[in-house]
Amino acid sequence: MATTSDYLKLHFIVFLWGFTAVLGLLISIPSVEMVFYRTLLAAIGMWAYIVYSKGSIKISSGDAVKLLLVGFIVCIHWVTFFGSARVSNASVSLVGFATNSLWAALLEPLMNRKRVKIFEVFLGLVVIVGLYVIFSFDFEYKLGLALGIASGFTAALFSVFNGKLVRRIDAYNITFYEMAGAFIATALFLPVYKFTLAEQQALQLNPTTTDWIYIAVLAWVCSVYAFSMAVKLMKKLSVFFIQLTLNLEPVYGIIMALIILGDKEKMGWNFYIGTLIIISAVLVYPTLKRKFDKPVFVE
Repeated sequence: MATTSDYLKLHFIVFLWGFTAVLGLLISIPSVEMVFYRTLLAAIGMWAYIVYSKGSIKISSGDAVKLLLVGFIVCIHWVTFFGSARVSNASVSLVGFATNSLWAALLEPLMNRKRVKIFEVFLGLVVIVGLYVIFSFDFEYKLGLALGIASGFTAALFSVFNGKLVRRIDAYNITFYEMAGAFIATALFLPVYKFTLAEQQALQLNPTTTDWIYIAVLAWVCSVYAFSMAVKLMKKLSVFFIQLTLNLEPVYGIIMALIILGDKEKMGWNFYIGTLIIISAVLVYPTLKRKFDKPVFVE
């Protein structure tokens, strides 16, 4: 049974993930190279914590392969998210990512042999409306929107997988193997990135000292701590509700950007109306769940 503490932990995690947007602006190297180092440091950091806490990374070979493959999905999520912003802008990327709760509403019952809950699909659509109000975008960015939607889909997909895996595998082991898998996938993607997205330019694999500090915060605070804690919460909270709450990530990110970066980040009335729509969807979910959520398994 979820407690108030669990909900507060979830919002703190979303707050941390919202901070990644600001950190991304402060890091000088391109996004793919940043993901490469972020996943490397995250895997090392998670391994170090497990060893320090006298835990073990030993799991069955079958589970290890599954987690590494889910890590590939995590890599695709990050690459498509940053790629969306690169070929369009941050607004298009975030609107595309907003589909994650809608994807979760469809994927979670499908993969758990349950019927799709209409109220979850409705709330997912409400969130998309809220983010559309905040991030009014031009539909000429078709590729950027497609990549953003792919980012939302993969975020929901690896969350659903983790919701199943955490029932029998420790959350820290899940985080370690998935960060390792994401690092391997990013390393394999670098040559493709160099000769296509980077237009055959040299890879920027020499972060500055300041970059290393920010990447370490991304890896150890926003990835190792936040990711593993989110996986733990999947034991008590539905994947859909976690994905729904994740839609506050860009809201938190913009608020922090406003505080840190100053007046140039001030938002118009559409931001506050959209924020109200998103928060309303998140807050009303527990009430709708109690009223309409009657588990029915498909025969």
